[in-house]
Amino acid sequence: MRRRTVALLLTAVCATGALTSCSAEPSAGPSTGPSGARSADSRGDPSPSAATRSSPGPAAGPRPANTTAPAKAFPVKTRKLQLSRGKDRPLPTTVWYPATGTGPFPVIVFSHGLTARPGDYAGILTRWARAGFVVAAAAYPHTSAGVADFDVVDLLNQPADASYVLTRVLALDDKAGDPLQGRIDRVHVGAAGHSGGGITTLGMLSGSRDDRLTAAVVLAGRQVLPGTFTGPAVPVLFVHGKLDRTVRYADGLTAFRAVPWPKAMLTLPTAGHVVTGGEEFDLVAGATTDFWRWRLYGDAGAGRRLERRDHLDSEL
Repeated sequence: MRRRTVALLLTAVCATGALTSCSAEPSAGPSTGPSGARSADSRGDPSPSAATRSSPGPAAGPRPANTTAPAKAFPVKTRKLQLSRGKDRPLPTTVWYPATGTGPFPVIVFSHGLTARPGDYAGILTRWARAGFVVAAAAYPHTSAGVADFDVVDLLNQPADASYVLTRVLALDDKAGDPLQGRIDRVHVGAAGHSGGGITTLGMLSGSRDDRLTAAVVLAGRQVLPGTFTGPAVPVLFVHGKLDRTVRYADGLTAFRAVPWPKAMLTLPTAGHVVTGGEEFDLVAGATTDFWRWRLYGDAGAGRRLERRDHLDSEL
């Protein structure tokens, strides 16, 4: 009965009810997949234990956090990590990271939308990496593009998947010879996601709480997974298109209002569920980058830029 109830709730993620084409609407919107490609939830431009959900990270403990935001953009490299949370949960993960600089760089774990892939979001994830962040995005085993056994109910397991990926990426800071050895800030950690990935991110802040998170971004998402927001305060930036027909703006607004911590809602008045590039992409990429710089680096100038943006309802 619980599985059926959750399935009915998750079906509501898609206004059309066609879960495998969850964001195929043609209008542009606040997707985290604005790489100028196709719909972020339909091939366009990523049983949990308590220990996995709240893993404390590497035993050596966090190194001192970086106190100064980078003054210039970095060239970006990508790499693939063949991760797996058990033999039945492969989590191939793409990592975007600054190719130069000593760091330490904050880490952001990103979750794709239904029937998408991490690479579909390369445009915005590269922007974050250029600004001085290590961004890790897994392809989820039952909701990513091309899987033979697509199952929307598996969203229940994705917050724990994301926490596992975060644990493995943070551990690279101590791995001898790794390109990220000694370059990761394990104190300031973010989570982000689009659409179904936004649901996953909200799950990491509620029923599958990961206490390591210190900031979060939810793009065209809503709260569906069971659980209330608990634990240390985590500032959250919501971005949502007013004309979104896949995840309704009203549902995103309800999730925004439910968060008891510092938060902001950036409304895109003429946007739908996905972004295909242009000014809307620049707006979403710029606002989210400023949010990360403000909340993960303490960049006051970025905070002021974010607060001055039009259509921003801020309680940060």
